[in-house]
Amino acid sequence: MGDGNTVSAGRCFCGAVRFEFTGQPKWVIHCHCESCRRAVSSPMTTWLAVPNDRLTWTGSARSYVSSPGALRKFCGNCGAQVSFEHERFPDETHLYVASMDDPGAFRPSRHVFFEERLPWMDVHDDLPRFLKGSGKGARPDLHGPATES
Repeated sequence: MGDGNTVSAGRCFCGAVRFEFTGQPKWVIHCHCESCRRAVSSPMTTWLAVPNDRLTWTGSARSYVSSPGALRKFCGNCGAQVSFEHERFPDETHLYVASMDDPGAFRPSRHVFFEERLPWMDVHDDLPRFLKGSGKGARPDLHGPATES
């Protein structure tokens, strides 16, 4: 991740919906919650959060309310998910790291909703694991790979 002047870009699968933001994301996390897993048909997803005033869109994303207060955007052409917004975070948009032009530039700092992970999913990193969210004041419940006792 670069300095405050760096421009990072991403897109949907077909390229009809594109976005870019300036500066660094607020955070980058792995999410294991069931909603995110179902939205992307994957065992987890990796998000980055960007302040809305640093994010611009090209193309027209469609949207739907996936749960109370949550809005997910996707490309109406190819169907690829592109973002998540929630009324709890009115000033930021969450983007999929995998949709970035250079996804390797965004290193996750933690796992959230780890208690919802699939039982066979064990990522071997040393990142902190939060059983639920990692909001203000939250402390990690675990570190490193999960082990069954």
